[in-house]
Amino acid sequence: MISIIDYDAGNIKSVEKALHFLGENAVITNDKDVILSSDGVILPGVGSFGDAMERLKADCIDKIIYDYVDTGKPFLGICLGLQLLFKDSEETPGVTGLGLLDGHIVKIPSTDSKGNFYKVPQIGWNDIEINPKSRLLKDIGENPYVYFVHSYFLKADNDEEVAARTTYNVKIDVAVEKGNVMATQFHPEKSSETGLKILSNFISMTKEGK
Repeated sequence: MISIIDYDAGNIKSVEKALHFLGENAVITNDKDVILSSDGVILPGVGSFGDAMERLKADCIDKIIYDYVDTGKPFLGICLGLQLLFKDSEETPGVTGLGLLDGHIVKIPSTDSKGNFYKVPQIGWNDIEINPKSRLLKDIGENPYVYFVHSYFLKADNDEEVAARTTYNVKIDVAVEKGNVMATQFHPEKSSETGLKILSNFISMTKEGK
């Protein structure tokens, strides 16, 4: 079973629907015992970094996440769920994120070095360059297209942990993997067959060793 963490941050039902479509038992929950007993956990989310961290801490879900990650079982962040795994964001200075991965969340610039204008937030489909070592993104084809909705992006400290990048005005780290913790800035649940394959890869990880 996969738990989808419920902290009132939206983008939850579509993730559940995609997992059910793939035949996976999935539950939306913030119950500690349910989450810790799960084979995999997904932290989705859209909205503000600061508001989301406030909700996670108010219900002690941040501590549940730390405990779950310590089990070594697969954990996946999606969109805002990726950003929350890092220690800070330009969106809400002074708010501390989960700090499970090393890097910084910064604003997408609206112009490039030549003065060309880019719409922010970035909304729509972009191709991604995949790290061939990625487990989450394996077998999804060469430079596939996935769906984005975001105004802030990750600058990872460690290139070895970057699973994929894209270019939208600037180079953007759009997927990361470190041990059992992985995340995507894009929405696999909204990325058609490519996204379903990514979620299927995650499901397969939750069943390894059984």
